[in-house]
Amino acid sequence: MTDAALIPDHDRPARPAVLRGLLRRCPACGQGAMFRGYLKVRDACPACGEALHHHRADDGPAYLTILIVGHLMAPLIMWAFVTWRPAPLVLAGSFAAGCVALSLFLLPRLKGMIVAIQWAKRMHGFGAGPGGADV
Repeated sequence: MTDAALIPDHDRPARPAVLRGLLRRCPACGQGAMFRGYLKVRDACPACGEALHHHRADDGPAYLTILIVGHLMAPLIMWAFVTWRPAPLVLAGSFAAGCVALSLFLLPRLKGMIVAIQWAKRMHGFGAGPGGADV
């Protein structure tokens, strides 16, 4: 059994970390910006110095974004078609723009949430203590 398994979960509560991640803030302090660009995670928090380079968000934010946008927009496009019967190009154009806008809004927030979950659960090196050893 590793020492990381002995650490209680309450020293890094997940709920505040997830909320901070959704706000694109550092999961540890909630003050510093997590991103230095649109999706580029900083190596460390500018406010508290918490290392953030350990994250492994990979394709998770994109999958979640597609899932959420698809589940929101599919019923809306069906409702709009049945209710108003717009021209096909109007319907396709407006919902394509809506899907792109919603995707661009959600993607960095969901990436922040996934990085925050990894931090709270000490995944992918976030549990490393001084000297790089897992605590």
